[in-house]
Amino acid sequence: MSANPRRALVVIDVQNEYTSGDLPIEFPPVETSLANIGRAMDAARAAGVPVVVVQNFAPADSPLFARGSVGAGLHPVVASRERDHYVEKSLPSAFAGTDLEAWLAGRDVDTVAVAGYMTHNCDASTVFEATHAGLAVEFLSDATGSVPYANEAGAASAEDIHRVFSVVMHSRFAAVVTTDAWLAAVKAGAPLARDTIYASNQRARANRVPA
Repeated sequence: MSANPRRALVVIDVQNEYTSGDLPIEFPPVETSLANIGRAMDAARAAGVPVVVVQNFAPADSPLFARGSVGAGLHPVVASRERDHYVEKSLPSAFAGTDLEAWLAGRDVDTVAVAGYMTHNCDASTVFEATHAGLAVEFLSDATGSVPYANEAGAASAEDIHRVFSVVMHSRFAAVVTTDAWLAAVKAGAPLARDTIYASNQRARANRVPA
């Protein structure tokens, strides 16, 4: 973790599919996350932090993010704002099959802040890959969001999915913070710290109520 982070804000898949389409974000409320995404982009622009906008596409016959569909379009909160780089992807991670890692390296970025959708899919994949690439990572927990799932493995609410992934990411992969905390760190030019697996586990064990 750099004492003077050279940040970039990576805004992932803020597309209509998640607001008015067939995959609506449920937690945190999408109105909250959209407002915070806009705030983060504006603050990054004011502070000289480069902004990367990522957009996901699927084949034209896909039920979600079909190329050319309204659902695949960028939401106005992102589409109406300036960006420094654009990444098109078709896999969860914003690094997979794209020029993102090279673009960041070319600008000496050592810290990426992740906002956008979804917490447990494209965000988590990007966070993990960024960590493996040697970057410090920040995750804006109220500028992101999840949907509920039910399948053969079980069921989980959007809130449960978002919370669990946030806890796991903060234990090793990213500093999980609110947008307000991130804005303060950007203004101060200060790093944000993640926890450790050991400390996270020890804390949970210490707080466990005996049976």
